[in-house]
Amino acid sequence: MKGDKLPDQDHVVRFCQPTRIADEQIQATAFMVREGEESLSVNWLEFFELPSREGSISALRKTYYSKFNRIGAGAKLAVLNISEVCDKVLKESPDRRKLEILHDPEVTPEYEDLSHSGIYHLRHDEELIAELILETVREIYPARGNH
Repeated sequence: MKGDKLPDQDHVVRFCQPTRIADEQIQATAFMVREGEESLSVNWLEFFELPSREGSISALRKTYYSKFNRIGAGAKLAVLNISEVCDKVLKESPDRRKLEILHDPEVTPEYEDLSHSGIYHLRHDEELIAELILETVREIYPARGNH
């Protein structure tokens, strides 16, 4: 439900644009909020309640295909464990930042993104925090797939 804290053991996925990837590696800038954004946009993987990771990633790709006009060839999906992200940032950020990852479904006339969530308590241009989040990436998948 909108605003609910996601379970610590669950995972979120960050859609990483090709402009945030260099030499096939996701850059920390993929985990920085833009000015005026209240949270870093992610998707809750366990929302889909599918038996396999591949099934959940496939369902998420379908969501992205309906949401974005096009998906760049080099775009990637970065999988993060919620407790790992929050623990690392809390322990290693200079201000002992306590992140919150909350469910934030999006429904528009054009698309439904019911797994959409956000990582809160980030500020614009925080490279160190973005680097810490990047260090917790568990898995990476191509954003394009069979849809």
